[in-house]
Amino acid sequence: MSAALGLYRLQQVDSQIDQIQTRLKVIRETLENDLQLRTATDSFAAAESKHRESERALKQSEAEVEKQRIKIEQTEASLYGGSVHNPKELQDLQKDVASLKRYLETLEERELEAMLIAETSEKESQIAKAHLEHVQSNRSDQNRDLTQESESLHKSLERLNTERQAVIKDLAQQKMSVYDQLRQQRRGIAVTTISDAACAACGTTLTPSQQQNARSTSQLFHCPSCGRILYAN
Repeated sequence: MSAALGLYRLQQVDSQIDQIQTRLKVIRETLENDLQLRTATDSFAAAESKHRESERALKQSEAEVEKQRIKIEQTEASLYGGSVHNPKELQDLQKDVASLKRYLETLEERELEAMLIAETSEKESQIAKAHLEHVQSNRSDQNRDLTQESESLHKSLERLNTERQAVIKDLAQQKMSVYDQLRQQRRGIAVTTISDAACAACGTTLTPSQQQNARSTSQLFHCPSCGRILYAN
């Protein structure tokens, strides 16, 4: 087997390994990144907190309305109970009742506003909860699928690493050094083929003589433009 063929086979294996490792990195980051879940959780917590606060405000408003009605009942009882006979005192009581009733209207308006706010916040909380449950469900399905894919990729990676070691056995250390250096310099692609009389990686057109040199089994031929090792099959 020529050195170029051996390196080309190694390149094919390494390219597959690179693709798998890239995908495994994406899967790992996806499984570890729970930003969407955290956002949904925080949104639900905020909506729940807002709803609880609106419920407290509504109860407080209801209590104030009830307290005001009791004041009116007590004042009217004094007014109409017959215990007060002084005209001035009766007139004052009538004014107090009127004033209390006016303020009751204000309190009832506040109660109505608080009720509307509570209803709105409850709906918002329900929507946030439904969204959170949807995200949790989707994430559970996604995690299961990604975990299964990751297990499959690791098996493929194990097979490819075994295949890589078998290919390396037939390659000289000097050739491996050239290959590794080119891999670092050329974004992982150290060996490429000739396609339509040109370098398949950079597209540089090759002369017939250069193509013939690439077919040599005794030495490696590099693309005159990008420097990659050319393999002519």
